Amino acid sequence: MHRTVKDIQKAFSSDRTTADDTLRWALGTFGDRIGIASSFGAEDVVLIDMAVKINPAVRIFTLDTGRLHQETYDVMDKIRERYSINIEVCFPDKHKVQEMVEEHGVNSFYQSPELRRLCCGVRKIEPLLAKLKELDAWVCGLRQEQAVTRTDIKKIAFDPLNNILKINPIDDWTESDVWDYIRENNVPYNALHDRDYPSIGCAPCTRAIQSTEDIRAGRWWWEDPAKKECGLHGRTK
Repeated sequence: MHRTVKDIQKAFSSDRTTADDTLRWALGTFGDRIGIASSFGAEDVVLIDMAVKINPAVRIFTLDTGRLHQETYDVMDKIRERYSINIEVCFPDKHKVQEMVEEHGVNSFYQSPELRRLCCGVRKIEPLLAKLKELDAWVCGLRQEQAVTRTDIKKIAFDPLNNILKINPIDDWTESDVWDYIRENNVPYNALHDRDYPSIGCAPCTRAIQSTEDIRAGRWWWEDPAKKECGLHGRTK
């Protein structure tokens, strides 16, 4: 690419730039060197539906930590069948998982932020980094209103640690925008969303929330809200 990241960010910062515009540019620019990272939450199934309409052969990958909800596996299969697509499943190193469990216990992530980050590192971050080595850009369903740690998200960002572009097409969407799209396009979604789970991760680290709580209150609910990211979405610029 001849344009710098700042040039690209400027081009996609207009209020008139839609999620579809952003996704079409990204998929057209990077071809098979771009992938959609999906945990099969509401935002992610929206992106899959949009992307498949642009390029039916789009690459979609997911991180199977070994601790996911059954409902997540269910919607994964529904998405695969609905769109006739292949999903690249990334697994953690079984030896590292075994070592971690033998040393710290099966549910050590409840004991301290450090052990929780260790678990996320082994089960999520390391498999992600391995997948990113195959790509020049990745697409995520991050939105600015999701959490206090995500208010500065841009449609196009650069991850200097992995030397890769990160595309966030629906960064400025509201929760209502997401669900309007799902209903209008009859997109399959995780059944847990109907049971007050707006944000869904590993089963032991996700709970339902009350109507008065933040939408990510059910993720790592025992930790400081300003710090509870798993590390998948590190610093970008």
